[in-house]
Amino acid sequence: MLFRYKKKSKQNKPLPLFDKAGVTVKKKPDLKAKLDKEFSLFIRLRDAMPNGYFRCISCRQIKPFGQADCGHYFSRTHLATRFDEDNCHAECRHCNRFKADHLEGYRMNLIAKIGQQKFDLLKVKAAGTSKMSDFEYEQLIKYYKALNKKLRKEKGL
Repeated sequence: MLFRYKKKSKQNKPLPLFDKAGVTVKKKPDLKAKLDKEFSLFIRLRDAMPNGYFRCISCRQIKPFGQADCGHYFSRTHLATRFDEDNCHAECRHCNRFKADHLEGYRMNLIAKIGQQKFDLLKVKAAGTSKMSDFEYEQLIKYYKALNKKLRKEKGL
């Protein structure tokens, strides 16, 4: 009779980070992810109606606030427009995540909402590059947290 022994699994612990002098340093919090969360909530709250519903920028359907995503016309990979309020609007989950041609409706409705001139400027901005410091991330996180608190109270959400 053959017996098989399971190897003891080693826990994959992350290796500590070291600075140039070899001193262990703590890992920085993911400020971009924190800002994404606050900014996304801001966009959804901004575009919500006081009755707890919103209108999707792509398909124009009215849906409950809980089904809202923060849709980006120029994708989040374009850091220059990732946190641009003209680039981001409330979009239903179906359009944002599953509908391949959602940008056609988004583009039309975005131009109607912000105008052709702002849309053209947004296009130029998306083609550029951007880098933010930790300080800028922290300030924007504070700013959007405060705005979100105010908007939640105003809209009763």
